[in-house]
Amino acid sequence: MGPAEGDCSVGDNLPVGDRLDGTVALVTGASSGIGEAAARRLAEEGAQVAVVARRRDRLDALAHDIEAKGGSAHVIEADMTEEPVARDAVEQTVARFGRLDTLINNAGVMLLGPAADAPLDEWQRMVDINLLGLLYCSHAALPHLLKAADAQPRRVADMVNISSTAGRAARNGSSVYNATKFGVVAFSESLRQEFAKRHLRVSAVEPGAVDTELREHNRPEVQEALRGRFGSIERLQSDDIADVIAYIVTRPRHVAVNELLVRPTEQEL
Repeated sequence: MGPAEGDCSVGDNLPVGDRLDGTVALVTGASSGIGEAAARRLAEEGAQVAVVARRRDRLDALAHDIEAKGGSAHVIEADMTEEPVARDAVEQTVARFGRLDTLINNAGVMLLGPAADAPLDEWQRMVDINLLGLLYCSHAALPHLLKAADAQPRRVADMVNISSTAGRAARNGSSVYNATKFGVVAFSESLRQEFAKRHLRVSAVEPGAVDTELREHNRPEVQEALRGRFGSIERLQSDDIADVIAYIVTRPRHVAVNELLVRPTEQEL
């Protein structure tokens, strides 16, 4: 007896509902970490992928790898903290591939430390990237996502916003990062309610400690504090979060994963 309808797998053991053949995805912050891993995974699932970030050399290498495996990728070098630039990135994607079915809002920065005497430019960067950039890209993408949700081949569209465990629980030394990630979760849930009946699924993913370069953006003393906080626990890998994203966007049309929290097994908070 063959597999039931929709019963296939991502990788070795992750069940999925539908592949993404005939669809288009845009991934921000795709030059490294979760964004890079997500772009590769969505391409493996059949999506044509637009990859967006500021580091052109890394994007070119990523696109080359995707295309070498039979996929299709379009490189967009852009700073998504500028509204016209974010809008242009979305329009470039649609002009290149003809549609937009999936938006992965991944670009972000984590700059931690005490609020007293904190460098205000760090606060501004987090607000600009984690919140405003996500809002600009979402606003530009909404008309195209809603159009795709009405069309074949899947008649559903997805926006996946990458938040954090910091979007669920505030911690000492994480005030502005917490504020931005709580904002991502609130924005996602409001948007989900607004577009639920139009089959635009909006999901928030909240990773715990992931082994990416994100923590390396912090001042040395903050990096030392982070090493002490997490100790020797085995962190998540970017591919683990790419698995989560692939699971969300390959659900059948009637299934929406609204919010997904994923921590390393050893992480307590």
